[in-house]
Amino acid sequence: MSKEAIERVSIIISKGSLEGVYPGLIMANGARMEGIEANLFFTFFGMDAINKSHYENIKVAAVGNPGLHIPTLLGCIPGMSALITSQMNKTMAKLDIPPIPEFLEMIADSGAGIYACQATVEMFKLKKENFISQLSGIITVGEFYQMAAGGQIVFT
Repeated sequence: MSKEAIERVSIIISKGSLEGVYPGLIMANGARMEGIEANLFFTFFGMDAINKSHYENIKVAAVGNPGLHIPTLLGCIPGMSALITSQMNKTMAKLDIPPIPEFLEMIADSGAGIYACQATVEMFKLKKENFISQLSGIITVGEFYQMAAGGQIVFT
């Protein structure tokens, strides 16, 4: 069985929580480190990761998150999300995983594209000025598929 090398990956980030954003960033960074073309497509609440007014304050979703292994009721306690986020950020810092703003800058500097979904931008009444300077563009789903053609698409 022959294995074909992946040459291009397009990663869709649709969740606005820490655990929803980081997998896509890690995968895009890893792709670029392997010489694989990478594009990130942010849609719905995932766009908080590229929105200048939100991207420094993304938190872990504490309510209804089975990966935390805590009862949903505990996730509702005021400050629980902030506490879990703080612990997660400390652990990631020890592992030398950069915060989201720095990670996005690294990924963009490596040549990866960072795109916002036009339909979501319109739905949330956002403008290009709302986004980080590394934004490559605001594109339609059709344009995303054209860009992704011939490569792998990953939905995180």
